[in-house]
Amino acid sequence: MNSAIMFLIENIGIIAFALSGAVVAAKKDMDIFGINLLAMVTATGGGLIRDIIIDNIPPAMFVNPQYTVITLVTANIAFLVMRRNMSIPKAVTPLYDSLIFWLDTLGLAAFTVDGAFTGINSPYGDNLFLVAFLGIVTGIGGGIVRDVFADSIPAVLTKHVYAIACIAGSVVLVILWRYTASELISSLAGFFTIVIIRFLAMHFKWNLPTVNQ
Repeated sequence: MNSAIMFLIENIGIIAFALSGAVVAAKKDMDIFGINLLAMVTATGGGLIRDIIIDNIPPAMFVNPQYTVITLVTANIAFLVMRRNMSIPKAVTPLYDSLIFWLDTLGLAAFTVDGAFTGINSPYGDNLFLVAFLGIVTGIGGGIVRDVFADSIPAVLTKHVYAIACIAGSVVLVILWRYTASELISSLAGFFTIVIIRFLAMHFKWNLPTVNQ
């Protein structure tokens, strides 16, 4: 995938994930530090876990502070908006919810692809299971850390096929990379697999079965 496009989508994802962390912190009545902390771990936690697993030290979030800066700016803007009780007009709430869904989906897809190719380009690139896992943990790791900090059941264990979409996209990417060795083909396939599954899950209200369903 074109690096400029990936760069744009990654930044969209950072903003969406930072907003997610800020909103969860606000619902738990955390102070401004807590809001910034949860925004930070949501937006960068997956990449941090990935880099620690493959011994990529120092992790990318410390080498390139751009993501940290974007996260903190987003979190503090969100704090100011929520503190002033600036609510979303009911007339545009569906559009707002749709925007957040697509920002989150694009970010999830971008981070999964980025995580998988970080693994491919590491000394452990021949371990396809590890590569797929790195894509998954980069996509969903931050959200899991956020929910643990917020003393909640991680949303990926209850949200409609969120993690499943990430797993499917990562596996598709790894398989195509193995048999085509094409970064473009495997990136696009993995990316759009996640986007399509997330869209279908939202449209048809798919949920994984639970004991009580």
